[in-house]
Amino acid sequence: MDSNILNIGMIGLDTSHAPLFAEMLNRPAHPFHVQGGTVTVAFPGGSPDFPLSISRVPAYTAQIRDEFGVRMTDRLEEVAEEADAIMLLTVDGRLHLEQLAAVAPYGKPVFVDKPFALASRDALAMARIAEEHGVPLMSCSSVRWAENLAAAASDEGKGKIIGADCSGPMELQPTQPGFYWYGIHMADMLYRCMGPGCVEVKVTTAEDHDVAVGVWSDGRIGTLRGNRKGNKHFGALLHREEGTEFVDIYAASKPYYASMLEAVMRMFQTGAAPLDIRETVEVIAFLEAANESRRTGRAVALKALS
Repeated sequence: MDSNILNIGMIGLDTSHAPLFAEMLNRPAHPFHVQGGTVTVAFPGGSPDFPLSISRVPAYTAQIRDEFGVRMTDRLEEVAEEADAIMLLTVDGRLHLEQLAAVAPYGKPVFVDKPFALASRDALAMARIAEEHGVPLMSCSSVRWAENLAAAASDEGKGKIIGADCSGPMELQPTQPGFYWYGIHMADMLYRCMGPGCVEVKVTTAEDHDVAVGVWSDGRIGTLRGNRKGNKHFGALLHREEGTEFVDIYAASKPYYASMLEAVMRMFQTGAAPLDIRETVEVIAFLEAANESRRTGRAVALKALS
């Protein structure tokens, strides 16, 4: 095997991202093949009290083992021992702190799939664990990496961004409450456009919809609209000083998950995360405040992130 090809380990085969990423990495013929690494070892995992987790494990494990030649292990520490880099894909955000703490001492770069954590205190703890062990760490929604969203956010032809409205599907899952499960996609879109600095969130909720309004420290306002009825497409309105632009996330020729996997591989190869983990921690604090506002009906300040 080429010595420049990284051995990649997967933890958590309970998400559609696991076979998708394995195929894009291990099959050069894939139209969006990502070079530089091969998935070689995996820990299936799965949460018995989370149907969308445990029900997926058998089929995904068999596919990844049989189609892509990945060796399975029942110890996540063994993944960390053998791999050069780790994709922590466990779909249950409740487990991420414990699993990261188990593999961080091995000093390998780690990508944590969404949701990074289900509480700001856990997100902070994970960032500190990574720093303590010198581990490059990255976590985000794949939608953040949509090429046309990135292009629109970077194009200042109509002036600076003064606000953004992001929308998409937001089904609810009891074990990943409120905004954490799918709201994180729109939150990451919002932060890709607005950057960090939100100080307060206020939510209006109904049976089929949730709208979170975030106020940034400079007075800008960004909104997140989650739908449980109607279309299930992600989109964004970017408000600039001289005009407003709609971004259709699906208009880009390259899938957003392919762009994200390329970014993850760059981190694995260079040791430099393309997204500051402090911004990810703030995204979790945003979702935490949105959930509290959803419950109480009041505006909620984001918790201190230090």
